Amino acid sequence: MTTASPHPPSASGIFQGRIGTTFEESTPWWPDEQALPEDTPNVVVIVLDDVGFSDLGCFGSDIDTPAMDALATDGLRYANFHTTTLCSPTRACLLTGRNHHSVGMRMLSNFDTGFPSGRGRITTAAATLPEVLRDSGFNTMAVGKWHLAPMEQTTASGPYTQWPLSRGFERYYGFLEAETDSFYPELFYDNHAVAPPKSPEEGYHLSEDLVDRSIEFVRDQTSVTPDKPFFLYLAFGAAHAPHQAPQEYLEKYRGRFDHGWDAERATRHARQIERGILPPGTELAPRNPGVVPFDELSDDERKLSVRLQEAYAAMLDHTDHEIGRLMEFLERTGRMENTITILLSDNGASQEGGQKGSLNPTAFQNGVPEDLEEMVARIDEIGTTRAHANYPWGWAQAGNTPFKRYKQNTHEGGVRCPLIVQWPRGLPHTGEIRQQFHHVTDIVPTLFDLLGLQAPPVYNGIPQLPIHGVSMAYTFGSPTAPTRKEAQYFEMFGHRAIWHDGWKAVAFHQRGTSFDADQWELYHHDTDYSECNDLAKERPEQLQKMISRFWVEAGRYDVLPLDDQGFAYRAKIPRPGSPRRRTTFTYYPGMAHLPGAAVPPVMNRAHRISAFVDRAAASDEGVLVSLGNISSGYVLYVKDNRLVYEYNFLGTRYTVTSAEELPIGPAELTFEFVKTGDVQGVGHLYVSGKPVGSEAIPRVLPHFLGWQGLDIGRDTLSPSSPGYDGEFAFTGGFEKVVFTVAPDEEGNEPFERID
Repeated sequence: MTTASPHPPSASGIFQGRIGTTFEESTPWWPDEQALPEDTPNVVVIVLDDVGFSDLGCFGSDIDTPAMDALATDGLRYANFHTTTLCSPTRACLLTGRNHHSVGMRMLSNFDTGFPSGRGRITTAAATLPEVLRDSGFNTMAVGKWHLAPMEQTTASGPYTQWPLSRGFERYYGFLEAETDSFYPELFYDNHAVAPPKSPEEGYHLSEDLVDRSIEFVRDQTSVTPDKPFFLYLAFGAAHAPHQAPQEYLEKYRGRFDHGWDAERATRHARQIERGILPPGTELAPRNPGVVPFDELSDDERKLSVRLQEAYAAMLDHTDHEIGRLMEFLERTGRMENTITILLSDNGASQEGGQKGSLNPTAFQNGVPEDLEEMVARIDEIGTTRAHANYPWGWAQAGNTPFKRYKQNTHEGGVRCPLIVQWPRGLPHTGEIRQQFHHVTDIVPTLFDLLGLQAPPVYNGIPQLPIHGVSMAYTFGSPTAPTRKEAQYFEMFGHRAIWHDGWKAVAFHQRGTSFDADQWELYHHDTDYSECNDLAKERPEQLQKMISRFWVEAGRYDVLPLDDQGFAYRAKIPRPGSPRRRTTFTYYPGMAHLPGAAVPPVMNRAHRISAFVDRAAASDEGVLVSLGNISSGYVLYVKDNRLVYEYNFLGTRYTVTSAEELPIGPAELTFEFVKTGDVQGVGHLYVSGKPVGSEAIPRVLPHFLGWQGLDIGRDTLSPSSPGYDGEFAFTGGFEKVVFTVAPDEEGNEPFERID
């Protein structure tokens, strides 16, 4: 027999055996398996959300965080570590090793600004850490908050190109938005939405669920391929608002903060100096503008603020307990010894609770003040399923002790964050503190350094951006080595800063004002950690040198154009290709839960919602359309043979009910909102074109209806109305729901009137 010609090249390379006519005349060959060195460590990256520099016990707090403190005892604490001052940008830096403007994430992934720096997605010119690790032989898994996909693309129709499984992770479980209710989260498993595995009444809490899933993923991987390393990215919702925790944790902190934020800051500051987190002589920054001395608050203000801080502490404590469960599992399965664990917060403590605190984040986003008396009346709901709480500025500044300002700002209160690195097998020193200046872009090059990997110059045929960070591995064995970081810029919502060679220049920007009017400050960080002594007037030449360096860095890393437009304003503007860029929307019962970023833009617009049903009996009832949760939203439903519409304005409910019972059989059940003023209107109900009810709706939210999305034919997750129990799924025949929306806020009647 004659032999065949050599086998052609294939996707796995050129076949190096011999192929004959039969197997007896052929020589098999197998390509070498890609294998990492036998002792390659696992990697666990844990991201906390909105946790201030001093909030962990090992960074100065008396909040109980024994699991994180244990990581610090067996690892290293970095006291001069910085982030971008906002969640999506920090995550983009963390997973790429590049600056956030350069990769397209100037602020939140919710928006596309129309400029390269603000696409709201990570460019494919920046391969992610999980992409590189997966291709190098790691199993990769992500659990928790993602917030790196364009939010209008997080529906069941995708596109999925920026979801975790498309950016290097093989497994995913968590939520895709900026925040979620910890008792009623919007959850996704791989590429589809799922319901929480149990209810709050059955003991559900998101943090516990995320650790359960992390353990499941690692257990599956370890059981089948114990020889392969894994990368686990665990990004908690905690301690981003809403601050919610199991009742026993809430009770644990009763009375713990009665002394107030001024005393708390002083205690943490002294503790930080005593423990070496801050150099001796570091000053405590003055109160931020708007922070009132605690002793000058009214009794009700003190009572409310303390309860809000208790909920935050309870949530952080509970999260620590869950981290402890994960660490115990790794220890029990023999994976802890050779696992690099990195724990950080994504930015400083949040100012989004306002001056007096909040029970409703939608109020903050819409610029609507909350009534103190009403909040105090609801004080026992704080931390539970019935409130979406966030603490006031005073406690946020205490979280950022000893620094100025908060999340979103480029002063140290926004960008200086706790970082812990633990690696039992690999760290030459443990229990120590490192003071070298570093930034979140430095995590990827550090891991590449430790794992013996390199960033690919070309990935999937696309030339790659260079890594912008520097490895921190040199600090492991050299406590006093000078930092290898040369410079780092910061920019967010027009706030700007530049660090270089121990100096920092920073400008606070007032939204809506000229950038040219911003006042730059100058601090010598090597001697003034807390930015208390502004040297701008004493050292004008140094200041100008720093400002010039900022503009150089801004040009190098695509920071321009400066943009100070806020979240609420942008929430109304759909990006090109968004499913919201229509005026008519048709939905069918049984469709997947629709995330809030992709729902019809009915906020402060004339609109109509028509449900086409066929009821066999007067007992057929249930939800037709539901959007929102306990904080805000709307719902259209049938109950007691009547059509009901409820609009939840930050807890105040405006209801329109049909004046007569509904007919049996096919019907078009319609709600119509007609504007009569800037943020007000009238709600009308119709049954097959016949008017059956009308009520004034004196207040509607101008910009933002909340984080939780829309359901058709039922009310999932946090209930939209107290008028029914559970999902209250519609029991009759149900064809579809059609939304018709005015093209803009000015249109009062964008369609033919029913009457």
